[in-house]
Amino acid sequence: MRILEVFGICVVALLALLSAVFFRRRLLMVGGGTIRLQVRISTMVPGRGWSPGLGQFAGDELRFHRMFSLAIRPKRVLDRRTLTVEERRLPVGPERLGMPGHWVVLRCRTGDVDLEIAMAETTVTGFLSWLEAGPPGDPGSVSGRPVFGPRPAES
Repeated sequence: MRILEVFGICVVALLALLSAVFFRRRLLMVGGGTIRLQVRISTMVPGRGWSPGLGQFAGDELRFHRMFSLAIRPKRVLDRRTLTVEERRLPVGPERLGMPGHWVVLRCRTGDVDLEIAMAETTVTGFLSWLEAGPPGDPGSVSGRPVFGPRPAES
């Protein structure tokens, strides 16, 4: 009888944990402006280290929340003003096994940090539009974007 009680408690705890993860995901998606993406957390093994999650657009920030986490705060915050896209490529090697076939990998730079993010090809279009839609004089860009007019004076 004691074994059944322990087993029952473990099952209930597991169900509560799964419910909390899915409820958190639903809460993040309620406000709109969310996309599915993956961020490369570790580069120790080539093609590995990708973490699936949700990207939430909030003003000039893209907030990355891990998919299977209970954390309310985002894992990473990318600021549009300092983010540039350096390269766009298709998944290669082991990456092809962990991502859907229609996804694209973007190598980005934010400040001094290089970062790789992956998202659906149709989502990339919206992401690049958001990135370029910053206020005038905003340095966040797609690499090679022409700058029209005089450059602002640096102080």
